[in-house]
Amino acid sequence: MSMRSSRFVVLISSMLALSACEWVKEDLSKGLNYGKRPDRTREADIAASKVTTIGVNSYLWRAALDTVSFMPLLQTDSNGGVIVTDWYVNPNSPGERMKLTVSVLDQDLRADALRVAASRQINQNGQWVDAPVQAATVQKLEDIILTRARDLRRAASGIK
Repeated sequence: MSMRSSRFVVLISSMLALSACEWVKEDLSKGLNYGKRPDRTREADIAASKVTTIGVNSYLWRAALDTVSFMPLLQTDSNGGVIVTDWYVNPNSPGERMKLTVSVLDQDLRADALRVAASRQINQNGQWVDAPVQAATVQKLEDIILTRARDLRRAASGIK
């Protein structure tokens, strides 16, 4: 297992442990349920997504990490909701590289709570030169993250 993979596994494991703590804390605040499974209504799920140990929506945060996990990470700040990747060179296109900054801006799972910024460079005569990023590329990344976040929320609430 590579160092990057092991860091990612530790990060995800920590996030899952912290989210589990929040469910326990929420269940305890409602009172003991005498061994019965707590009622997991839609409202409770939405409220739980807002009560996290991180400063932003946990589903958007996890979805963003999942989506950019193939790229080397430079910085992750779950409290501020920022993920910054290092330059990534696609093996199928070695003359081009990309760098992403993903910002989760809110505790709500909404499209406007996510912003992706991308930088692209191309190799010209051995020098990396800035190149434009198509708006459709950024939009597609945002759509992928939002879809993944919705899937995570559905899975957590038991909705199919």
